[in-house]
Amino acid sequence: MASVLSRQGLRFLYRTEEGVISRALWWSGLAPLLSILVILSATWVTLAPYARRGLDERAFLDPMTGVAYAFLMFFAFAIMLATVCFVMLSMKRLRARGRPAGFAGFPPLATLLAGALHWLEPQMAGAVPLWAVYAADGVLLASIVWAIVDMGVLADAAE
Repeated sequence: MASVLSRQGLRFLYRTEEGVISRALWWSGLAPLLSILVILSATWVTLAPYARRGLDERAFLDPMTGVAYAFLMFFAFAIMLATVCFVMLSMKRLRARGRPAGFAGFPPLATLLAGALHWLEPQMAGAVPLWAVYAADGVLLASIVWAIVDMGVLADAAE
């Protein structure tokens, strides 16, 4: 395989599901994805107050509110793209571990469900029990721990 930072290397890591990778390469591929998401999340935390406003707070057409919602659309797209890249990267690592590659979708799915319950619970006024939100958080935490241990700590199946 060519250098990881080359066009072919990045295509192999993030756009194809074929092949196997080592623990070190999995961590190397995961680091840029996490870095980008941390930077984008910090930016959203800064812009989020401009997205929640009433007409009594600012003008009817507030430029910062437009910036906040434009960034939110970009952020959502970046999260979806990073999720696909994570799944492709993890499929290769799980294959090297001797596990079914389809397990790579568990952490993103758990994240989606936990996030949906966190958003839905206050909107539904008691229709979604609080224990379900905590259970989803537990499943999310377990899937993240599993992904780190299984793909980032344990040795390959052939070793």
